[in-house]
Amino acid sequence: MTTLRIAQDERADELLSTDPFALLIGMLLDQQYPMEHAFRGPAKIVDRFGSLDPALIANQDPEAWADLCSTPPAIHRYGRSMAGRVQALAVVVRDEYDGDASRLWTTAGDATELLRRLQALPGFGQQKARIFAALLGKQLDVRPAGWREAIGPYAEDGSRRSVADVVGPESLQQVRDFKKAAKKQAKAAAAGD
Repeated sequence: MTTLRIAQDERADELLSTDPFALLIGMLLDQQYPMEHAFRGPAKIVDRFGSLDPALIANQDPEAWADLCSTPPAIHRYGRSMAGRVQALAVVVRDEYDGDASRLWTTAGDATELLRRLQALPGFGQQKARIFAALLGKQLDVRPAGWREAIGPYAEDGSRRSVADVVGPESLQQVRDFKKAAKKQAKAAAAGD
């Protein structure tokens, strides 16, 4: 078994490594929030709710669920709105993948189908789908046919551009540095237009 080191917290990383739905939730939460904190969100849910069973989460009262997810320390900077997305994600996993998040990737015929499935998830756009597919390929060796071509730069060996490349504190900082430089470059390009 591969032990992921994304959350930089032993217990949270063990959960990400052993529960596919935890990993999917962590990726969902990875927006407008520091990456390692986003991937600690699933462990916070387990601490409060006792489970990451998609069916149990999907069936919760939305207001009570939002309260649970937004109570400090919240699962995300925007705990209430992300609670709704986590619950919507749980509904999709329950209804379309028999409650098993790993079926999203273990039953995909090729990389194109994997990306289509990921992009159909609540809170997952094209870029997030590619990054998650890169994470699956680079760290969990899930590489359906056409994986590298479909994912593009996120699949590059040795890159430090996304969560797919985080294997410890040093690589986390390298990814942060890459993102900071990319933002600066984009800002400079926009100012030049």
